[in-house]
Amino acid sequence: MYAIILGAPGAGKGTQADILSKKMELPHIASGDLFRQALEARTEVGLLAKSHMDNGQLVPDEVTIKLILERINQPDCASGYLLDGFPRTLHQAEVLDKALMERGKSIDKAIYIEVPNEALVKRLSGRWLCRNCQTPYHMTSSPPKTPGRCDKCGGELYQRSDDREETVKDRLNVFFAQILPILGYYKKQGKLIKVDGNQEIQEVTEEILSALKAPMSP
Repeated sequence: MYAIILGAPGAGKGTQADILSKKMELPHIASGDLFRQALEARTEVGLLAKSHMDNGQLVPDEVTIKLILERINQPDCASGYLLDGFPRTLHQAEVLDKALMERGKSIDKAIYIEVPNEALVKRLSGRWLCRNCQTPYHMTSSPPKTPGRCDKCGGELYQRSDDREETVKDRLNVFFAQILPILGYYKKQGKLIKVDGNQEIQEVTEEILSALKAPMSP
């Protein structure tokens, strides 16, 4: 099974990819983790990516693809993997397909975790952190016992700038503008699976597993 997990920030794609990785015994490959590891190890691709980042430039798709291909060519990916956080643009999806085709492989399925926009804003803008110990809280699902104070150390709670409601809305607008062409791309190939992400974590997992077992329409 060669699959992609897609979803907006706050949709839970990383959580689901981690759970599915264990249940299906497949590597969970998160593009953000690969970049961090490559930078820390100072690999050729990592240094190439760093040179663009240091100059305030976006890392070119070809560099990102090279990093992904290096990872999926490792022995533990021979029987499959779950890609998380990639592709982010239609061009990346097309370049990935071309690179895989040259190796006689292809993506089997693209899973899109669908969550209403209002729910995403609520999930993301409700996140707060302790300024001292960095313990995370959520004003709806896991609020502190004392408003504005950490349960563990009593430190002041603060909200990161990218978790503020207006910033969250801007991030989501950018995401949806980029994801629609990608969804259309995989739908045209008959590989797209949409699941309801506005459920309990276990229910989302069960729906994904059920969908993966079902035959895909041509």
